[in-house]
Amino acid sequence: MFETTIQDDVLQVQSSGARWLLTGWSGGYTDSKTVYNISVPEGWDRTDLATYSNERRDAAGFETDGPALLTGVDMQHAAGATIDGVRAVATVGLSNPAALPLDPDGTDPEGLVPGEAPATGTVNLIVGTERALGDGTLGTLLGVTVEAKTATLQQLTGFTGTTSDAVAVGTDPAGQAVSFAGSATDVGDATRTAVREALTRSFASRFADSEPPVSVPEADTGIVTSRIATPFDP
Repeated sequence: MFETTIQDDVLQVQSSGARWLLTGWSGGYTDSKTVYNISVPEGWDRTDLATYSNERRDAAGFETDGPALLTGVDMQHAAGATIDGVRAVATVGLSNPAALPLDPDGTDPEGLVPGEAPATGTVNLIVGTERALGDGTLGTLLGVTVEAKTATLQQLTGFTGTTSDAVAVGTDPAGQAVSFAGSATDVGDATRTAVREALTRSFASRFADSEPPVSVPEADTGIVTSRIATPFDP
């Protein structure tokens, strides 16, 4: 069972014996009871991310170590959804959106390149399934989660995400073993459903009293991928 707790703008997702696959600065495969999503303050400029994450975790009263995602979104806007043994928790910020037009104009990128975005945005997702997935299947679930995130945000905002999104997907090795997690499987479909609901609810909370940007130039920063690649026949 994946359980969630929020204290002092730190979100903890916990499941005994869980195995995780994360993107971002603390990414990779890891065995950890907990994963965190931590809201950072405006103007935050720390680069010692591991030290900072541990400080915030300890200050919030969480004693268990674990990898962390970082976001500029307050945890009051965190939203979750669960179905069929899958639990998803999302925080949605759009100050640094990313756009991928199908008709690029061939110009250099507008705004920031990925990796230079401020801490005031990001879309972070933590997803856990009670089923037991091997590392390859957990990688598939990560892809399904990112696809669901992209499809949902595209419909809500017209953006594919932001320049600093991060995702963590977790599995319970003691659960029912499954070999596949694509979108047509039970676990994949449940993940898509939970991610869509969690993102939609967090988006509604975050922009209840303000309007989201409708283009990259209207945002604080961001990127439009406008270059054109050279085609070739493999």
